[in-house]
Amino acid sequence: MRRLRQSPQMRRLVRETDLLADRLIYPLFVTHGKDVYKEVGSMPGCYQMSINNLVKEARSVLELGLAGILLFGIPAEKDEVGSGAYDEEGIIQMALAALKEEVPDLIVATDVCLCEYTSHGHCGIVRDGDVDNDLTVEMLAKMALSHAEAGADIVAPSDMMDGRVAAIRSALDNEGFASTPIMSYAAKYASAFYGPFREAAESSPEFGDRRTYQIDPPNSDEAVRECLLDIEEGADIIMVKPALPYLDIVYRIKQETKFPLAAYNVSGEFSMVKAAAAKGWLDEKQAVLEALTSIRRAGADIIITYHAKEAAGWLRE
Repeated sequence: MRRLRQSPQMRRLVRETDLLADRLIYPLFVTHGKDVYKEVGSMPGCYQMSINNLVKEARSVLELGLAGILLFGIPAEKDEVGSGAYDEEGIIQMALAALKEEVPDLIVATDVCLCEYTSHGHCGIVRDGDVDNDLTVEMLAKMALSHAEAGADIVAPSDMMDGRVAAIRSALDNEGFASTPIMSYAAKYASAFYGPFREAAESSPEFGDRRTYQIDPPNSDEAVRECLLDIEEGADIIMVKPALPYLDIVYRIKQETKFPLAAYNVSGEFSMVKAAAAKGWLDEKQAVLEALTSIRRAGADIIITYHAKEAAGWLRE
């Protein structure tokens, strides 16, 4: 077996899994203001940025050959129903207009969820202490449509409400956006690895948690059912989130559905590597490329990762 391992050239010749920049999507956080470039304390190298800086970042993403960006918005004001999510002059809508004018060739996916926009931090409309599924679905469809109208190339619902993919597909189709794909967070687990993201997106729930609508971590069959339902409802790409603690889920869903599959290498996974690398406990480049390759090897066609720009640079070396 060692005959095919004796040099870098030989190892590349027989390599079974590719890791390319155009498989990677870079998540970005956009906020109001001018010249804002505020580092997220728990996510070194990640920033909340104003639209003018977002455009600059988008240009560098395109130059690096990344697949695109996944955009999260931080509104100036929040309320109980997340009305800023579908405001024509909302932060995402304005950011999309700027991106499509300045960087038209870049694929921009937008997160469709109310958690960044609600004053309570939950992913929908709260009634009697819990998220009302059907009311929330109505708002999500409205939000997704507003993103499509503003220029989103892909809409990505992450809320985990039942039936939201069908509602979004219907809203898009009825308003002339039948060609806009849906990348559904189909298997999104109630994970401990989202903590740093909630600082970046300012979306921590004020009470309780999200376990009534996100998947219980011990469950695997349930994730498959969620994916099959979203495919039936009209999803074009399905997603597993998080990635590394759920590689078995990535593999199983790819094998059972054969559908275009994304995996989200989430903030906690990113921050753990950054923290260990800062301590000198591991080699960041080697650890990141190994982790991303493992996600590809498990079956992901697309990897959403905060390491995307760094990884693209390392892959060029």
